[in-house]
Amino acid sequence: MNSELLLVGPFVLLLLLIAIAPLFFPDWWSKHYPKVSFGLGGVVILYYVFSLQRTEIVLHTGQEYFSFIVLIGSLFIVSGGINISTKDLTSPRENLLFLLVGAIIANLVGTTGASMLLIRPWIRMNKVRIAPYHIVFFIFIVSNVGGALTPIGDPPLFIGYLKGIPFFWVIARTFPMWCVGVGILLLMFYLLDRKNYESASRAVQKKIEKQDEWKIEGLNNILFLLIILAAVFISSPPFLREAVIIIAAIASYVTTKKTIHHANHFTFHPIQEVAIIFAGIFATMIPALELLSSSASTMNHLSTMGNVHDNTLPVQTLLLSDEFSRHIVAISVGAVFFGANTYIGNGPNFMVKSIADHYHVPTPSFVRYITHFTLPFMLPMLFVVWILFFL
Repeated sequence: MNSELLLVGPFVLLLLLIAIAPLFFPDWWSKHYPKVSFGLGGVVILYYVFSLQRTEIVLHTGQEYFSFIVLIGSLFIVSGGINISTKDLTSPRENLLFLLVGAIIANLVGTTGASMLLIRPWIRMNKVRIAPYHIVFFIFIVSNVGGALTPIGDPPLFIGYLKGIPFFWVIARTFPMWCVGVGILLLMFYLLDRKNYESASRAVQKKIEKQDEWKIEGLNNILFLLIILAAVFISSPPFLREAVIIIAAIASYVTTKKTIHHANHFTFHPIQEVAIIFAGIFATMIPALELLSSSASTMNHLSTMGNVHDNTLPVQTLLLSDEFSRHIVAISVGAVFFGANTYIGNGPNFMVKSIADHYHVPTPSFVRYITHFTLPFMLPMLFVVWILFFL
């Protein structure tokens, strides 16, 4: 057990550096984070391959990372080819409607797709009075909580679908939690945004009230977006799904007008940063996941799931059990909602921050995100959802 805990060290160290390095030594971190991420990840991989001779788990993790980065990278590229011209200035009511629409769209194109599609217009429409809470609540609602209704919405729900949970089973049971969670976050955001709006000068408010219509360019990329979403459901042969996704992304990039990329300030830097950071996370997380798995196997914490481990009953049969269904609903809601609690809780979170940083939008540090937003806003919402539906 002591050696297993020691192996978790690189993972803990990487998380600590992600949290504190940009705050206390940002210049050093911006130059050397690739070395840190690859270095710590490399230590774990080399130990598993040459000392433990566990090459299979390294290859499996590498495949999972490849699938992950191909999906979010392709969505980043395709969404970068869609330019949504918005009002330069918007009112709290319009912001509220935008976030609600984003929460709905997240269930149709996934939280990553919705985040990459909407973050740029969100920044533009609030650019005059944008504050850190604009980015954080976008992550809360569009990048996470909004995607709790369908298997397309968030990866944990998609895994449940692949394991046999019917496509519409989730929405039929999580819709009340979704309404409460999204509703509370929208109300919190509206109160903050209303205060921000009222503190703006009257001249700014008049400009907000006089702004005109919206416009969308690059609609051909919707086709590539649909191809990517359809490809997600391809399970065999190996890497066919990734091949289709990559081809769609390349076709999108090649056929998109340069004027659209220019209008979106499109560069590959945000996805490059995410790819490097998550390469280290995936690698260093191997011992942590193994330790968690070995600990869980010694606990009989879900008696109704005993037959699942023996593969004696299909999931759809087990779902007829009220107790088993309650556990699955709790896991589904928890996996999606809790992903909003840190920048690395879900794939699009860190990418949204990276894009915001590229636009020179103020964003909270890793620690400040938790202390100033997760604890005072997400935690009360999670508590209410727990009291109403799971207590």
